Amino acid sequence: MSFAPVLHSEWLKIRTLRSLPGTLLALFAVTTAFSAIAGASETSDPEFDPLFMALSGVMPGQIAAISFGATAVSSEFHGGALRLSLAAVPRRGRWFAAKATAVALPVLAVGPVTALAALVAARAGLGDAANGLTPGEQVRGVVGCGIYLTLMALLAAGLTALLRSGVGALSVLIPFVLVVSFVVGDTVGGATDFLPDRAGQVVLYETYDGSLGPWSGLAVTALWTAAVLLAGAWSLRHRDA
Repeated sequence: MSFAPVLHSEWLKIRTLRSLPGTLLALFAVTTAFSAIAGASETSDPEFDPLFMALSGVMPGQIAAISFGATAVSSEFHGGALRLSLAAVPRRGRWFAAKATAVALPVLAVGPVTALAALVAARAGLGDAANGLTPGEQVRGVVGCGIYLTLMALLAAGLTALLRSGVGALSVLIPFVLVVSFVVGDTVGGATDFLPDRAGQVVLYETYDGSLGPWSGLAVTALWTAAVLLAGAWSLRHRDA
């Protein structure tokens, strides 16, 4: 079977699995709502970054993207679904590539729309504080945000395939991005700039310090994601369905 029909079948699974469209809706709603709240909040921080403030809803919103990637893959490990999938597509690498593509495309479509809505909602509250943002910076933030969310969804998909458990992947990633990364970052220093979430989030800032810029930060996140996807593909190829 060629790649196109495999991708089509995986897209049908994602479209018909009830929780997954709801997860994308949650991604949009949570990100936009938290950015609007952040934009309406007064701040006296001298290091205030208006672009990051406008896109700060991505911090809680990324949980939905992670959940989307994990759920899309973990559904294969219930009720013998993976055996049926591999019976239809014996070439496991092709099947996993189609699954990853089917995970990436919806998030890549929803992510920039979500970022744009968050930016517009937050700017309404920020008022004059956001007037210094250039069109280029805003476009970079919106596009980069969509890419970042897509990479985090794929990271979750790869980790779920590696662990063969959506719960296991979420138990690792959600505490990591919400707690561990920031705690370690405050104690270790510059090395944490290369963690997958912190590296990718550089694109959300108007100004940035450190060794990574917006696109090099996303490249680091992409390398983490590629490594985890390869590990997940290796696990799929060498373990029984």
